[in-house]
Amino acid sequence: MDDPTPNTEGSLFTGAASKRLNTLGMVVKTETGLPPRANPFYSHVIVGIEEACRRNQINLLFATLPVDEYNLPVEVPKILTNQEADGFLMVGTFVDETITSMTGKQSCPIVLVDAYSNTASFDTVVSDNYQTAYQAVEYLIRKGHQHIGLVGSEPTSYPSLKQRRGGYSRALRENEITSSYIANFNIRKEAAHDPVIRLMRGHPQITALFGVNDLVAVSTIRAMQEIGLRVPQDVSVIGYDDIDLAVNTKPALTTFHVDTVTMGRAAVQLLVARLEYPEAARVTLTIHPTLIERESVAER
Repeated sequence: MDDPTPNTEGSLFTGAASKRLNTLGMVVKTETGLPPRANPFYSHVIVGIEEACRRNQINLLFATLPVDEYNLPVEVPKILTNQEADGFLMVGTFVDETITSMTGKQSCPIVLVDAYSNTASFDTVVSDNYQTAYQAVEYLIRKGHQHIGLVGSEPTSYPSLKQRRGGYSRALRENEITSSYIANFNIRKEAAHDPVIRLMRGHPQITALFGVNDLVAVSTIRAMQEIGLRVPQDVSVIGYDDIDLAVNTKPALTTFHVDTVTMGRAAVQLLVARLEYPEAARVTLTIHPTLIERESVAER
């Protein structure tokens, strides 16, 4: 019998062991004009996956998955139909019926990484979107802000953005703030610049803005400066993700740090465990972001 691999010790999975992970298929969403490694969020997830595979001598296959404006696959990579991979990590996309039916023919396990599905049949690694958005707005309220806007997302957004929208609304509701201000737009189709300017011109009483991610928040800062509003003296801005750009913008962005490298490592661990214990209960690992205070939020 093979010795157990080191990274399965202490696993929550129980049951009769099946097989080991020798070859992993990593499928990462790709957007028009932006290679996966250039994505400021997923590039670090990829680093974590590569590191875990190297440490555990797991072969790594890589493919991109083109997605539409709603993160739905528009083309299925051949890697999902071959017999080389023992399991797959799906990074950053919505796993629809096309993908599940193709991989289901092989009974090949899939772990979702910042990815979602209509079914509950996958192990998943996600960020704590709802609670962190709630904490972001609570933070602004503690700073004295009562007129707080949300920049980005729409009711039909990708699940992670809908969860952040929900956290924003809950924080206002629980603090008995009845006025909400939302710049609705699809962040895959439109930059934050024009929607946030329209929001501010329509509601000049706003003193703080929560961007659904750091790219949106940085664009928001630039838009405020363009129309003559100072950040944070006139309008405070907070983001989500803590990408590299957050510390390099002016003013440096206050945001929530998501440990994306750990997301990648954890996903490999889940796939190892799923292969060894295929009948175990499904697992969701939630990464809890931490507040990084910089220069873009001020007391009111």
